[in-house]
Amino acid sequence: METKVTRVFDIDPNSIDFDKIKIGGDILKNGGTVAFPTETVYGLGANALDEGAISKIFEAKGRPQDNPLIVHISDIEEIYPLVREVPVEARRLMDKFWPGPLTIIFEKSQKIPLKITGGLNTVAIRMPSHSIARALIKSADMPIAAPSANTSGKPSPTTAEHVIADLMGKIDMVIDGGPTGVGLESTVLDLSAGIPTILRPGGITKEDILTIFPKVNVDPAIIQKDDKLIPKSPGQKYKHYAPKAKMKIVQGDIYKVSHKINQLVTEYVDKGLSVGIMATTETKDRYKEGNIIVVGNRKCPETIATNLFKVLRDFDMLNVDIILAEGIEENGIGMAIMNRMNKASGGDIMYI
Repeated sequence: METKVTRVFDIDPNSIDFDKIKIGGDILKNGGTVAFPTETVYGLGANALDEGAISKIFEAKGRPQDNPLIVHISDIEEIYPLVREVPVEARRLMDKFWPGPLTIIFEKSQKIPLKITGGLNTVAIRMPSHSIARALIKSADMPIAAPSANTSGKPSPTTAEHVIADLMGKIDMVIDGGPTGVGLESTVLDLSAGIPTILRPGGITKEDILTIFPKVNVDPAIIQKDDKLIPKSPGQKYKHYAPKAKMKIVQGDIYKVSHKINQLVTEYVDKGLSVGIMATTETKDRYKEGNIIVVGNRKCPETIATNLFKVLRDFDMLNVDIILAEGIEENGIGMAIMNRMNKASGGDIMYI
């Protein structure tokens, strides 16, 4: 693809420079691409109503054409031209969790191109809470299609540096608004089956959604590999979040887990391999060999979510041959963390 001049602007989310935001908005209005921070990860935005602009997202990322994109809006009222209807159940979710890291599946209107939906008649929509994201969408005065701003398949970007490493020269602009907060992509929820079904776990947890509905299902595709799956949500079908090194997860009692990881480290080091250990605050001192990086605190799994993709990229920088990671409990946001780790490892999980 043709090399672009990628402009990079620093913008303080607490004191927004609207002149810089307008530059980004004008780029989007003219069919260009802008990477920007959200509360989850950095997104790569383009005009959601322009097939030519949308194609630039797929080209820059190297993203499969049948992998749907999420449409971002800045105000609830902006959703109505984009969907056939807003069910009462969806409105209850929107009122409680928007703006925020929840994506809802709707039947699309004719305004939404099939290129965004992977050929499906449904569209995924969310309203981010990040001040820069909202300001950019308002400035562009259009819905913005925005998957994560990374090379397809690599760990999602949680800093502008990650975006620049992957997409410099491939997109028109990067807005550096500092590190993101949640660190994992939004929860995707489908209401079409009657019972609300989580297609991708994220910052809004199953427990959160159960405060509104008496029952919430979790799509089996979250834990089952199925190459024939027709994805209704980004991240369901293709390999995602993968570091350069092979990754293995060890899941079980934490004392047994750390003991097993130490055994594996010895085996790999004896073979001349460089080993990375994704440890937690509680376990880091149990490891004496290998490249140890603390991903977060098991008592506060939100810290693990925030740091997960950064740590995977840190291991890339260390050029390790294999990463050994501790599994965590799948309660609350732990479900989303383990979903991403499972995909990053290609499903290589050892249960002990």
